[in-house]
Amino acid sequence: MTQSQSDTPRSFGATLNGPEGGALNHQRPRGPIWRTHRPVRAVLVAVVGACALAALVRTAVTGFVEPYVALSFCLVIAAGELARITLPGHREAAPVASAGAISYAFLLTLGSGPLHHSAWQVVAVTSLGVALGELPHIAVGRSPRVEGVARRILVAALLAVSFRPLAEHLDFSGPSVPAMLLMAVLVVLTWTVDALTAAVLRAERLRTRLRVAVRDELRAQSALGVAIGSSGVLIALACAVTGLAGLLVFSAPLLVSQAAFRRHAEVRRTYLETVRALSRVTEVGGYVENGHSRRVSQLAYGIACELGLAEAELRELEYASLMHDIGQLSLREPIAGGATVLASPREQRRIAELGSAIIRETGVLDNVAEMVRRQCEPLAGDGDEGPPPLGSRIIKVANAFDDLLGEHGDAERRAAVLERLRMDTGSEYDPRVVDALATVLSRT
Repeated sequence: MTQSQSDTPRSFGATLNGPEGGALNHQRPRGPIWRTHRPVRAVLVAVVGACALAALVRTAVTGFVEPYVALSFCLVIAAGELARITLPGHREAAPVASAGAISYAFLLTLGSGPLHHSAWQVVAVTSLGVALGELPHIAVGRSPRVEGVARRILVAALLAVSFRPLAEHLDFSGPSVPAMLLMAVLVVLTWTVDALTAAVLRAERLRTRLRVAVRDELRAQSALGVAIGSSGVLIALACAVTGLAGLLVFSAPLLVSQAAFRRHAEVRRTYLETVRALSRVTEVGGYVENGHSRRVSQLAYGIACELGLAEAELRELEYASLMHDIGQLSLREPIAGGATVLASPREQRRIAELGSAIIRETGVLDNVAEMVRRQCEPLAGDGDEGPPPLGSRIIKVANAFDDLLGEHGDAERRAAVLERLRMDTGSEYDPRVVDALATVLSRT
């Protein structure tokens, strides 16, 4: 528990906005306005936006095929976009809107005869529905993540472009086994493309390794992806028998699933806010400087992303770094400035063990408690347990850096503190972690 700062210093120009609300996002590099530190997102939004605009213009010029059907699906997509949810990891999802767009791309007949709307019309209806659903959010200041909106339109576009021409060419005049198999295959392929796109965007945003981001996205989106894809196919097949009534009736199961996902996200969000509130007890009590826990948490998160930790490990690290100093509550008198890096090894160990004991009382944060307990150990570890876990080593470096730097360190002092840490690599600090810290600092 050497050095911990729960919030990167303001001079770092970073904000807490990660998987659970704690990722290291850096200031936009200076230079011409067209430059961006997230080029993949910029290209995705530009391409999808251009396609959506072209589809709207083309469909408006040529006219809508079955306009009442198009309007019905547009309204469902808009309602689903209005009810979008934010899942753990700052992932935006609109299950009902996505399922509505998928079903419209796959819609073959409405009971009275085959439908022949084009892929252009599918993109136009989806784009218009998404835009209508987002207007109330924007009006109250809840602007969407533009890459999330672009991905939802992209999914509908990919399915429409791949399915509508085949449906016409193979003469799928209604539901059939070949049509259903084709729908299932296309949903799986499109979901894979979407997950990989989300992984690239995540790796770019968090500056983490693409391999780790791909694994996290596949794991995080699998359950919701199955629910959305299967519901989209089911709605398209049901509408062929029941007409537009199937659009509403068969959206109900997805609404239930969405409510469950929303509840899960709210519980996770509440859990994190509770941890954050608990971490401030040491600040309110005068044991550490204001903002120390948040600065350390943010800095540790940036280091962990640089080292390629998985999302679950990042979440545990965020909890541990926020509460790394909670053991100081047991001290009769606070350490000067709350800088545990300046305390004796025995005092550091005592603070770490008491903090770990407090965290273990929750009964659900054993890994976090272990990370906190071993944060003050040297690189080789204490006793027979071997080296401390990577999370503990990250917290030790982040905490030491913040303790030695303070809240308003200038560039020269930052360089001096970093050099001080390098002098103790190999004995106290993990050289990989210190190098990752230097990389994070170089981006600010």
